[in-house]
Amino acid sequence: MEQAVEQIVERAADLARRRWRGLVWLTGTAAACREAALALWSAGPWQAPLWVAAEAPPGLAGDACLAPGRARSRLGGEQDLLVVDAVSAGAGFDPDAFGALAGTLRAGGLLVLMTPPDWGAHPDADYARLAEHPFLPERLTARYLGRLARLLAAAPEPIRWRAGEAPLLPPLAEPAPQAPAPEPSSQSADPDCLTDDQAEAVARLVRQRRRRPLVITADRGRGKSAALGIACARLLAAGEAEILVTAPRPAAVESLFERLATLCPAGERQGLDFRLGDRRVRFVAPDELTRLAQAGAAGGAGARLLVDEAAAIPAALLGEWLGAFPRIAFATTVHGYEGSGRGFTVRFLPRLTREAPDWQGLHLGEPIRWAADDPLEGLVNRLLLLDAEPEPAASALAPVWQRVLPAELAEDEARLRALFGLLVQAHYRTTPADLRRLLDGPGVGIGALMVDRSPVGVMLTGDEGGFDAELAERVARGERRPRGHLMAQSLAAHAGSREALTARLRRVVRIAVAQPQRRAGLGRRLIEAEAEQARRDGVDLLGASFGAEPGLLAFWRSLGFVTLRLGLTRETATGEHAVMVARPLTERGEALVEGLAARFRRALPGLLAFELRELAPEIAAALLAEGPALDAADRRDVEDVAFAQREPALARPALQALVRHALARGVPAGDASLCLLVAWGFQGASSERLAALLGVTGRREVTARLRQAAAALIQW
Repeated sequence: MEQAVEQIVERAADLARRRWRGLVWLTGTAAACREAALALWSAGPWQAPLWVAAEAPPGLAGDACLAPGRARSRLGGEQDLLVVDAVSAGAGFDPDAFGALAGTLRAGGLLVLMTPPDWGAHPDADYARLAEHPFLPERLTARYLGRLARLLAAAPEPIRWRAGEAPLLPPLAEPAPQAPAPEPSSQSADPDCLTDDQAEAVARLVRQRRRRPLVITADRGRGKSAALGIACARLLAAGEAEILVTAPRPAAVESLFERLATLCPAGERQGLDFRLGDRRVRFVAPDELTRLAQAGAAGGAGARLLVDEAAAIPAALLGEWLGAFPRIAFATTVHGYEGSGRGFTVRFLPRLTREAPDWQGLHLGEPIRWAADDPLEGLVNRLLLLDAEPEPAASALAPVWQRVLPAELAEDEARLRALFGLLVQAHYRTTPADLRRLLDGPGVGIGALMVDRSPVGVMLTGDEGGFDAELAERVARGERRPRGHLMAQSLAAHAGSREALTARLRRVVRIAVAQPQRRAGLGRRLIEAEAEQARRDGVDLLGASFGAEPGLLAFWRSLGFVTLRLGLTRETATGEHAVMVARPLTERGEALVEGLAARFRRALPGLLAFELRELAPEIAAALLAEGPALDAADRRDVEDVAFAQREPALARPALQALVRHALARGVPAGDASLCLLVAWGFQGASSERLAALLGVTGRREVTARLRQAAAALIQW
C-alpha cells in the first residue's frame, strides 16, 4: 500500500510540472477502496482536499466531506485532491456533482473515483432518483454506468489502481517540461490578470459604452468570473456608484466577489454584497432582478448589470434585462455542467442582434487553473459529453423519422454524441444527469428525424399515469406523491382529476431541431410521428409542459393541443409561467381533455382578475383564444361602446367576448388593441396604470382608447 501511494504522489508531482491534472480510477471493495484513498489522503501535501460522499469515512473530519447534492456550494473553491465515493453501500455516481467539482481541481491535483470492480453491471444507489413509480431502482438498466466503465477502460489518461495492488501509471513524455504557472500578463496594462484573454475582457468591461452589450464566452477554468470581479474593482475605483450582478445561483459568482474583495482591501464584504465607501456591488437573484426591473427599482440611465452563467438563465429574462440596463455584459460557459453557450447562441443572440446590433463578443480560450493540453479536461468532457455538439447533416436527403432505442444508443458513441449535442444546443439547461436519464430512464422514448446517420431533429418523451383507482384517489387527495409523473400528478392536484392519473399519458420532455433545419416543419413532423406511435401504443393523450409564450402556445395549438393548466407563479428555472397542453388520442382521452379544458376556461377569467393580474397581456390573450366566441347580444353591446356612449365597465362581459372573438378571427395575441382590452377587461388594470402604459393623462383618455380598441376589433 505504502509503495503504491508513493507512486501516485510522485505522479501528481509530475503532473504539476506540466500543469496537468489526473484521474485515479480506484476499484475494489468499499472497505479496501476507503483504506487506499485515506492512505493517499494522508500522504500527499494536498491543499483543501475534499471527500465527496453522503457520510465521511471514519477518522476524517466532517468539514472535509461534502454530500454530492451540495456540490455546487464549492464551485468557487479550488482543490488539490477530490475523492468521489461511488463504491460504499448507499453511495452512487452523481453525474452532476462529478461534472461540477471536476472543474474545481487545479493543476497537479488528482480526482480519485472509487468504484466496485464490476461497475456498470447493475444500477447503483444514485439510480433511486431515476426510478419513477412503479419502477424499483434495482430493476432499471445501467447502460450509463456501463458506458462510463467502457470509456475509462479504453482511455489512456487514467491511473488505474486496484485496491491492494500496484497502480498502472500511463506513460508521460520525458523529460518533463517545466510548465510555469500563469503570471500577470506582461503584455497587459492590468497587472491583476493572469492571461491576455482575461486582460482583454477586463478592458472591454471597463470601457463598455451604453447600448453596446458585451458577450463573454469561455470553457470552464478560463477566468471569466474572476475577470468580472477585476472589472468591478476597476469600476468602483473609477467612482461607479452601483453594479448589479446576477447568476442562476449565488455560488456561480463566489469567485467574482473573492477577486473583488482581494483587490479592494479597504472595502467590506457581507456575503454577496460588497461596499467600498458609498459604492456597491451586489448580487440579485434572477427572479428578484426581474421584479425590480419591472417595478422601475432597478435599471435605468447609467445602470450596469453583469450576468454570469447566462446560458443557464431563460432567454426571456435576459431579454427583459437587456431593455432595462443600458450597460450589460453576459458571461457564459460554452461547454459546462449546466447550461450551454451553444444553446445561448441559438436562443438569445438573435434577439440581442435585433435589439442591440452593436453588441460585441469576446471568447476566452486560454485556461488559468491548468494547461491548455490538460488530460483531465478532455477525459471529463468525453465521459459526461460536456462538449457534445450536433453534427451537420451529411447530405441533402429528406429526414426519416425513426424510433431510437437507448440500448443501441449506448453502444454507438458517435450517434449518442450527435443526438445529445442536439438536445444541449436547443435547451437552456442540460445537465450530465440528463444523459443518464436518456439511457436508463424508465418510460423514456426517443424519436428522431435522421439524415443518413445524423439526427436533425429529436424528441424525448416520458410515459405517465396508468395508476390504479385506489392510488389515484390517494394522490388526488394529497395523501401520496409517487416519484415522477409530473403532468399527471399536476393535473390531479390542480383540477382534482382522478382520470388524469388512471389514463395513460405520454409527455413531450424535450424537442430539438438542428439550427440549419429550423422553421422547416421538422418540429411538427416529430410531434405528428410521436402522436401516431403513441396511438398505436394505446396512449390516451399526448401532452407537453413549457414556459408560456404566445409563439409556443400558437405552435402547439396549431397541432391540436389545448391548454389544461397554467402555473400561478413564475417558474424559478424558466422565469415564465408553466403551461400544460394536451392532445387526445383515444375516446377516453377526448373526454378527459374536454373536461379539463372546460374547467380551465371557466377558471381563467377569475385567475386573470386576481392571481394572474401581472401576467403579460399577450400571454393572457393567447390563452383566452380557446374560449367561446361573440354572440349577437354581445356584438350590440360592443358596438354601443365603440360607436355610442355606453360606459365600457357596463359592457365588460361583451368586451371580454370580443377579445375571444378577435383571437378566433386571427388577431395576433400581441396586438395593441387586444392587449389593452385584456389588461382592462380581464386583469382589472386601473385607469392610472393604463394611462401610464398608454402615455396619456387621466381616465377620460383611457376610456377613449378603450372605445377605439373595441371599434378596431369589432371590424376585424
